[in-house]
Order: sequence, then structure tokens, then C-alpha cells
Amino acid sequence: MAAELIKGLPIANAIREEIKADVAKLKAKGVSPKLAVLLVGSDPGSVWYAKSKVGVGEKLGIEVDLHTMAADTSQDTVLEQIQGWNMDTTVHGILVELPLPKSLSKEKVMESINPRKDVDGVHPVNRGYLLGGQEHLALVPATPLSCIALAERAGINFRGKRVTLVGRGDTVGRPLASLLIKRDATITVCHTKTVDLAAECRRGEIVVAAAGFAGLVKKDMISPGTVVIDAGVNEIKDAKGESQYVGDCAPDVAEVAKALSPVPGGVGSLTTTIIMQNLLKAVGLQGQG
Repeated sequence: MAAELIKGLPIANAIREEIKADVAKLKAKGVSPKLAVLLVGSDPGSVWYAKSKVGVGEKLGIEVDLHTMAADTSQDTVLEQIQGWNMDTTVHGILVELPLPKSLSKEKVMESINPRKDVDGVHPVNRGYLLGGQEHLALVPATPLSCIALAERAGINFRGKRVTLVGRGDTVGRPLASLLIKRDATITVCHTKTVDLAAECRRGEIVVAAAGFAGLVKKDMISPGTVVIDAGVNEIKDAKGESQYVGDCAPDVAEVAKALSPVPGGVGSLTTTIIMQNLLKAVGLQGQG
């Protein structure tokens, strides 16, 4: 029997309706949520993601101020712009699109953002709160939160479950591990040095693939009845040389899994919506909610 697909769009739409209601309540109090997005350079992916945030913001009643800079902009100019947003009480969230040009220090740029406006959850303060189990004080990266939201809203309970997490990167794996621990999951974190990845995956009642490696998790690595959350987004070329996006799981995983989030159409469908949800949380952390 083919796996039940855990589709992201219906869940994203439900969250968006909740966000609209919360935005209306804030505006009734005189608070208009505003997200500032900085795009340095013209990386095609970054341009697309930045514009998508503007579009989603419009649908939710959230102002998104997209500020663009040339790729050769100096680091001082970038930091000055961020500092201006830090001081502006009408700006509740700041997001810098990645990757940045190589002439800029990612660490210095990200650390310059006010942690309470860091809707991407990249500041060390937010990482520290998350690692310390203080999720309520943290702004958490969107993709790990999307994995949690996708699963929980599909009726999946992590408590007490054996979860195999494939991937330990800063963007998804590490923060997701903290989120899973907070939800009382028993987790195994796998990576490139794991001796028998297939065996570790077969032990999991829930497998989360977040390694960024196309087709890494295969059918024979998944036990029948397992729930699989695929957080990978990998660009590959088809026979015609055209780009397409696939996850970390091979297509045949759907033949044995109980439920599977598709790529595209799964975790990625939620990320921009979760950013907007983070923005509203930031409003509260700043004492304006």
C-alpha cells in the first residue's frame, strides 16, 4: 500500500487563517506587523524567496519591506541598514536572504540582528534558548519548525517515539534535534560518519531526512509502517538537462512508509508561512502583542 502523503499546502493554508486572525487583533490594538527583508546581490533563488515573502505578506495583511542592495555593497553599509531596523520600533522582524556575497561575513551580519527581531532564528541568542529547552523565548528557524508543524497537524505525536534524524546541519538538523527533545522524542542523530545508516533508519518509528543529499534514504532503509518527513530540497537535472527538485528520500520509500511528506509539496510549502508566524511571535517578544 502506498504511503499517505502529508501535504503541506492545506496545513499552510490553515496556519495562514490563524495568522490573519492574529494580525487583525494586533491592528485593533494599533500594532501593524512589519517584516524587513534584505536582499544583497541577485542570486536567483534568493530573489524568488524574497519576492514570495512579499506576496504572502500581502495576503496576510503583513507589510514586507524588501530592501535590495548591489552585490558589491560594503559590509558597513549592510550593518548600518540592519542597525536602523533594529532601532525602528515599527519594524518587528528582520530577515537577511542567504547566501550573501562572499565579500560579506555571514556571521557578523547575522549577529548584528536584534535577537527579538531575528525571524529566521539564526542569532546565537535564539540558538542558545532553543538548545536550553526555552523554545518559548526563541525565534526558531523556519524549516525545522515546518517539519514539526507538518507532522503535528497531521496527527503525529512525537512523545516517546523513536525518531531517526538524518542530518546534523546548522540550518535544519541541529535545531530540529532540540525541538524533538522538547517534545519528548527519543532521537538518534545520524550523519556522514554514522557506521550503518540503514540500520539506524530501520529502528526509527519516525524518520526525518534532512541531510541535503538526493535519494539518500532508500526503500530498504525504512521499516514498514514508518512515518517519514522529508526536509530535503535538492536540485537535479533530468534527461533533458532541465532542473527539478527532489527530496532526500528515493521515490520507492513511499512503497513501505505509512506516511510521507512529498518533495515538492511538503515541508517547503510551510516555510514562508512559518516565517510570518515567527514575526507575530517576535511582536510578542518585543512587548507589543
